[in-house]
Amino acid sequence: MIVKIACVLIFAAVTVFIGIISKKKVKGVGDFVLGGRNVGPWFSAFAFGTSYFSAVIFVGYAGRFGWNFGVSATWIGLANALIGSTLAWLVLGRRTRVMTKHLDTSTMPEFFEKRYDSKALKLAAAIIIFIFLVPYSASIYKGLSGIFQMAFNIPFEVCIIVMAVLTAVYVILGGYVAAALNDFIQGIVMLIGITIVVVSVLRGQGGFTAALAELSKQTAETSGGTLSGAFTSFFGPNPLSLLGVMILTSLGTWGLPQMVHKFYSISDEKAIRKGTIISTVFALVVAGGSYFMGGFGRLYVEADASGAPVTGFDGIVPAMLSDSLGDLMIGVIMVLVLSASMSTLSSLVISSASTVTLDLIKGFFAPRMSEKKQMWIIRILCAIFIAISVLLALDKGALISNLMAISWGALAGAFLAPFMYGLFSKRITKFAVWTAFVLGVGFVVANVFLKLVEGTTAGAIAMVGTLVIVPLVSLITPRMKKEHVENCFSCYEEHVEAKVTHSLTDI
Repeated sequence: MIVKIACVLIFAAVTVFIGIISKKKVKGVGDFVLGGRNVGPWFSAFAFGTSYFSAVIFVGYAGRFGWNFGVSATWIGLANALIGSTLAWLVLGRRTRVMTKHLDTSTMPEFFEKRYDSKALKLAAAIIIFIFLVPYSASIYKGLSGIFQMAFNIPFEVCIIVMAVLTAVYVILGGYVAAALNDFIQGIVMLIGITIVVVSVLRGQGGFTAALAELSKQTAETSGGTLSGAFTSFFGPNPLSLLGVMILTSLGTWGLPQMVHKFYSISDEKAIRKGTIISTVFALVVAGGSYFMGGFGRLYVEADASGAPVTGFDGIVPAMLSDSLGDLMIGVIMVLVLSASMSTLSSLVISSASTVTLDLIKGFFAPRMSEKKQMWIIRILCAIFIAISVLLALDKGALISNLMAISWGALAGAFLAPFMYGLFSKRITKFAVWTAFVLGVGFVVANVFLKLVEGTTAGAIAMVGTLVIVPLVSLITPRMKKEHVENCFSCYEEHVEAKVTHSLTDI
């Protein structure tokens, strides 16, 4: 117990220290929210990766989908790396950085306002962000509490409150500057920790070959009866459901404000190229390792009469770790989960608080608010956002993966298509953006009550659906003013004067 406590206390001390020293570098709102738009490739890539992967992935999703799909859940991690990281950087990275600087925007709602010339869109986007980032934040606290309860045997309510206080301290003090530096350190811990966990879990079952052989004996229940060896098959027992999770957790990053925000702050185009490579490798190790490890959960946790894990889905990974690791390694994993979660929480808190302050309060009620007052309000809202998330996380009945699916599905369903197309196409109309907002959020929320499809599938449908609908609606609705659109896209046109010397002339 002393070893585990020591690991956590050292981590907490380093985190708070970084928050204190980073406070000196925060001179204004631009520094607090964007790090002065001067964040290098390593810090940007690690900030993207650590914001992407949290206790939700490591505990909730790895446990639940590892149980449902077996080792084929590894495909989710590979999709996260190739679609959620590589393609996101290649497609969105440069254009996001260039256009957001040209339009002088710090948040996603502000981008919608200036790109589509609509204050109403900014208001709607800000409200959507504040509402739907809360369940995601709550899911992270629940993931943290499960690991802490396993390691220290203390009530999960205490775990949640302690983690909330720690997050509040360094985020409120140092903002994005502290978050970026912490993300880099925490990312290194995550890479080392995931490697240790995967090796330990396999070793606990006699090695990879023995674990795979044992897992092949498990029988999956399917709509057509039973299926032997499904948990070691290429696409698992339910390929369509697997595809839905891959889309939600991979394509979703393209429309999440806390993820796209990382492209706003990167220093230059050269940093974007390096960041793409670093981010991809990070995702392969962390996401690939987490889902691969979760695929062996059935070897550590028994199923009840209904076929569900006796520990509940959120208890699978903690049970695996308690059986596989000694005290020192559990201490390391505690720091791993803390690292993954704190970095994501800081990103969510900054995105939500800055959105409400800059887009709602300053944008509509106090346009002449001083920068000093903006800083105070952002910091106060950081604390409020954390408190609301904690209250939601204290609901023991809410599954981690369900909370995350609602958040990602609604946010990415509403924002992905309007944001991405807005960077590339001059033809997208504000009516098409409204359509995406209504359908993306509406379908995910309606599915919560009507249970039309599985939660993760609903998010995937919302994202893919709006990607198709937005261009179609743009074809049949009035175009935006040509002068405004041309001004938005003028940032991609660089004019260079050069002297030309002709040594020969035509005769």
